[in-house]
Amino acid sequence: MIATLLDPKSVSDLMAELSAAGLPASDLAEAGRRFFRFEDDAGIVGYGGIEGDGSDRLLRSLVVKADRRGCGLGGAILAAVERAAADEGATSLYLLTTTAEPFFRRNGYETAERTDVPAVIAQSAEFRSLCPASAALLYKWIA
Repeated sequence: MIATLLDPKSVSDLMAELSAAGLPASDLAEAGRRFFRFEDDAGIVGYGGIEGDGSDRLLRSLVVKADRRGCGLGGAILAAVERAAADEGATSLYLLTTTAEPFFRRNGYETAERTDVPAVIAQSAEFRSLCPASAALLYKWIA
């Protein structure tokens, strides 16, 4: 699988995929976010991203195209995004999800308490307003 870093101003395809999947997409072009497009010989597989610059990062917008789901590609995308974050110096990833908690748990993510998250995560738009309070908050040590 090939990963391509998206230009922050060229996220329209990502935005369309996220919207189709019912995931937040309104803040994709803001600073501090890096999104990747993943492709294989059959075409675009999906997208994934990282928000932040410190040791604690937010996993953002992991989505597999609808016609490519169910083949294990989500796990490959997740592993690639985790490697990219670790390569940049991250030691932990946090995420919020309303639909994919079992997937992330199968991939090593555990429950985090909202009151215990690092300030950089608690101050993110996704944490403050984009995801509902009912969203599962998960984390994983990646380093």
